[in-house]
Amino acid sequence: MQRLADRLDLVNHWTGMTVRWFALAMVLLQFAVVLLRYVFGFSFIALNESVLYLHSGLFMLGAGYTLLVDRHVRVDIFYAAAKKTTKARIDAFGYVVLAIPSMAALLYWTWPSVVNSVSMMEGAISVGGIPAVWLLKSLIPAFCILLIIQSVACLLRQIIILRGGAEDRGAQS
Repeated sequence: MQRLADRLDLVNHWTGMTVRWFALAMVLLQFAVVLLRYVFGFSFIALNESVLYLHSGLFMLGAGYTLLVDRHVRVDIFYAAAKKTTKARIDAFGYVVLAIPSMAALLYWTWPSVVNSVSMMEGAISVGGIPAVWLLKSLIPAFCILLIIQSVACLLRQIIILRGGAEDRGAQS
């Protein structure tokens, strides 16, 4: 089980290592947008939209990596003081009852819209913008799949802990 969890982690590890560069690209593009607009008086809608595309990609594709490194939002009123097995039960419950089913439902309900958008190669949001709204919409199933993969990997680790197996290695970076 540990080897399978490690292999599943690799998907989000490499995705995270790739999309983290979107943040730098976003900052540089936004700087260019501001510079062009306020110093030179030029404005390009496609350049503005490229910041939006990078922002969307960073958050949608980086969500699985955030779960991998255990940096997601957690309300831990009782969780912080709980024993390791209690934490494992809470986490396993969260993956089985909340995370995986909600991502599966989101994937199921958005899939027709995404397929429709890709099949018609849905164009730009604005006139003069990037003609690839289909690309933005395709981030939704990617988000769901990456989170399901990481939830399964985390669930396997919680099962190992509950069975009294190997110690939880903590988050990978």
